[in-house]
Amino acid sequence: MIWRYVGAFVTGVVVGFLGGLFGKGGSAVATPLLSLLGFPGYIAVASPLPATVPGTLIASAAYWKSNLLDWEVFWWSVGIGVPTIIIGSLLSAVTGAKPLLIATALLVLGFGLSFLVFPHKKVLPAVNGMNHGDGRPSRWFLRLSVVSAGIGLISGLLANSGGFLLAPSYAKFLSVKIKKAFACSLGVSAVLAVPGTVVHAYLGHISWPVAGLVALGALPFSYLGAKVAIRTKSVKLERWYGLALTALGIFFLWRI
Repeated sequence: MIWRYVGAFVTGVVVGFLGGLFGKGGSAVATPLLSLLGFPGYIAVASPLPATVPGTLIASAAYWKSNLLDWEVFWWSVGIGVPTIIIGSLLSAVTGAKPLLIATALLVLGFGLSFLVFPHKKVLPAVNGMNHGDGRPSRWFLRLSVVSAGIGLISGLLANSGGFLLAPSYAKFLSVKIKKAFACSLGVSAVLAVPGTVVHAYLGHISWPVAGLVALGALPFSYLGAKVAIRTKSVKLERWYGLALTALGIFFLWRI
């Protein structure tokens, strides 16, 4: 029915703006919205993947122009995340998804509450002089490797690009400032969405009209969301982010 496709466009508008504002690809939000519109399971899960790639790239470009993209975080995350997301995708055929969904929802909820209660996370002190670069916490490469590998596996298992976990993980585990965390999350999400898109396209799970409508709605509003985030004070942005993650975590638990 035509209203479903109108709903797919509106879904793109919503996830595009929220994605640009909070540094996430949008699949985690688009999938339940498309499901509520009545699209079949595989289409609701897989169609947002290619749709979020152009939106995340455009939003990432807005952060890049403001010198907020940390290329070291980006390249390490991609280098570790791409092979682990492929492994996760292959493992999804033999593992149960429900326990992972519950754990992920609890993690998102925990991140949200931590941003609300502790919005300012100070950079951790070095241990035996083991800081890496300016403001890096101790054992920074180990932290980044664990975050990238863990989120890659989760993203592969859940068929998304991991943006809803990347930004809070960068901020909380790597002490990356919130706007830089959003910038890195968007860039990495765009890359991590590609392997999943290829696999699901091969399996015939993607509805390209739905993906196109979501992308059409997301493109301009991703950039708008990013510009709003860049111009917003970090303190206020972290509060908004905490509320959004808390609501998303509760929504995930309710939907499971």
